[in-house]
Amino acid sequence: MNPYKEEIAVIGAGLMGCGIAQVFAVAGHRVSLFDPSPEARRAADGRLAAVLADLGLDRPAGSVVVRAEIEPAVEVAEFVVEAGPERLEIKQEIFAELDRFAPSKAILATNTSAIPIMEIADVVRDKGRVVGSHFWNPPHLVSLVEVIEARLTTTEVVDDALGLLRRSGMKAVHVRADIPGFIGNRLQHALKREAIALVAAGHCSAETLDEVVKEGFGARLATVGPLEQSDLVGLDLTLDIHRVLMPSLDRTDVPHPYLVSKVEAGETGAAVGRGFRDWPPGTADAARRRVRAALIERHKGQIEPESRSDRRERR
Repeated sequence: MNPYKEEIAVIGAGLMGCGIAQVFAVAGHRVSLFDPSPEARRAADGRLAAVLADLGLDRPAGSVVVRAEIEPAVEVAEFVVEAGPERLEIKQEIFAELDRFAPSKAILATNTSAIPIMEIADVVRDKGRVVGSHFWNPPHLVSLVEVIEARLTTTEVVDDALGLLRRSGMKAVHVRADIPGFIGNRLQHALKREAIALVAAGHCSAETLDEVVKEGFGARLATVGPLEQSDLVGLDLTLDIHRVLMPSLDRTDVPHPYLVSKVEAGETGAAVGRGFRDWPPGTADAARRRVRAALIERHKGQIEPESRSDRRERR
């Protein structure tokens, strides 16, 4: 008898792919993790171990097997998550292979952050089994998954994907329209558009803007959502603020020229030492450690006492 739950395949052994694979393994699934890159496969064991360390576990309840070929990775899979590069042509190449090698009843999910699902599904014969499953980075510490229903995705596939992800410990939500960026990234990048415009106009520095978000309304966002907060303070107040504010908000309908100029100048962020902010040596790593520590602490606080007991038994 198979001691595991559903058979899962994850395509792509980068940071996201390894995190997604380990999420399913911790929930008791058997996972095949495929990547065509020998370097990515060699790094996978370390990445998988790092996820377990973040979760305070010695080993998962299920298993992860790293594979060098896609066919054996997906040949018995019931749920496949593509976590490849965010480029349409690459994702279509992957889905063409999934269409060829995965079982006909397997759900094919893409972890794209913004590309419409139907564009990726264009190469699949049965488009009804293709669904979006947008995990957030790092997926083992950020529990949300957006399950995106594309125009031809069947109701059964959406329901099955939501059920599997929820049984695996994720907070899966149903996005009913296949729109670019879905829900989370539309909200996130609407904020970024206004943030870039404020700094570009000289109204504040990038450091000040980040401080306003982190120490102001951002401090409560993990506890109360924007529409929930509007209801709590009253929609009449929200309406009064909008009447004053909306005419002055940025309406740039292309990437902001300030962002374009930064990229063209080679100021692409922490990796090169300068983006919107300056990043002296060591500061980017310190920032990443700070973010990771905060996410780990928040994740621990979300685990129910029963879950802690279950996890101790697995160690």
